[in-house]
Amino acid sequence: MIELFVNKVIDLTKEFLDNNQRTKLKKLDAKAKETANIFSYSFGIIMTLVLGTGMCLAMKVIGEGTSMMILGIVIGIIGIIGVSINYPIYKVILEKNKEKYGPTIITLAKEIIDEE
Repeated sequence: MIELFVNKVIDLTKEFLDNNQRTKLKKLDAKAKETANIFSYSFGIIMTLVLGTGMCLAMKVIGEGTSMMILGIVIGIIGIIGVSINYPIYKVILEKNKEKYGPTIITLAKEIIDEE
C-alpha cells in the first residue's frame, strides 16, 4: 500500500517537472519572438502613419500648394521605404534572438525528449 502511494507521488513529481520544463520551453520560445514582434508592430504602425501623412499631403487633403504636394511625395516615399524594410528588420532581430536563446531551447527540448 505504501509502495503504491510512493510510486504515485514519484509519477506525479515527474509529470510536474516535465510540465515545468515544457512551460520553460514555451516561455523561452515566446521570449525569442517577443522583441522582434514588438519592434515590427511598432515600426510598422509608425511607418504606415508616415505613409498616410505623405499621401494626404500629396493629394492636398492637408495643406495647399505645390510645395506641400512635393513634401507629401517625399514623406510618402519615406513611409513606403519604412514599410518595405520592416519585414527584413524583423527577420534580422528574430535570427539574433534565436542565436541567443537557441542553445537553451535545444537543451530543454532534448531533456524533454529523453525523459519520454
